[in-house]
Amino acid sequence: MITGGAGGLGRAVGLALARAGAQVALWDRNEDSLKAASEAFLRENLKVRTYALDVSDRDAVREGAKRLKADLGEIDILDNNAGIVFPGTFLEASEADADRTLAVNIKSYLLTTRAFLPGMIERNRGHLIMTASAAGLVGVPGMAVYSASKHAVVGFSESLRLEIRNAGARGVGMTIVCPGFIDTGMFDGASPPFGMPWLKAGELADRVLKAVRSGKTYVREPFIVKIIPALKVLPEFLQDWVGDITRMHESMRGLGKDDGAK
Repeated sequence: MITGGAGGLGRAVGLALARAGAQVALWDRNEDSLKAASEAFLRENLKVRTYALDVSDRDAVREGAKRLKADLGEIDILDNNAGIVFPGTFLEASEADADRTLAVNIKSYLLTTRAFLPGMIERNRGHLIMTASAAGLVGVPGMAVYSASKHAVVGFSESLRLEIRNAGARGVGMTIVCPGFIDTGMFDGASPPFGMPWLKAGELADRVLKAVRSGKTYVREPFIVKIIPALKVLPEFLQDWVGDITRMHESMRGLGKDDGAK
């Protein structure tokens, strides 16, 4: 089951899983987008179930989980992929936009994981895919709230992985996905820094599926994202210098100025 599965990386991962033989269910708030996603699956003669609901709504997630389990049984893979971004600095962002970002980008992950993880632990089988971001590994000006939500996803996922391990459920895996900019429209108007080309959703989805199969904990793409943890050990002034020369600190200035998606 994939949240935010009607478009972007969520749809791409769903297609990759369906091509590999999985039975796929998509959760998304947008019914028109879910219809378009269904058509994309049908064009390849792939089956998919779609459910329209707000994954940040506790009651909607609880009822959606009951319905999905009644339709398909317990799930083996939960892909927490739902995400939104609003343009502007922290002080420019409205409180409503900040609240919505946190609700979709991290609260929904807590709700859906609570709904499906117990069954995985009981069966000692399953896999969690947590879609974070390169912005979950390093702060970026112009996306303070988004970055906070993605840092939360990383911290939640790493802690949860150890809790699952301590529970003795070694058959339940975890993959944390930290991509740079993906060509899904979500970051239209942004300017990726030097060394961070736009990622293709389909190619990234194939890497995610490979990581799930191999039990790999992290997917960090492109290459420059792989070295962010090493850069974090540098003195602060050197970290700032790297961000300046790569133009990472300028990357978000155009977001939303070219009809970027939210």
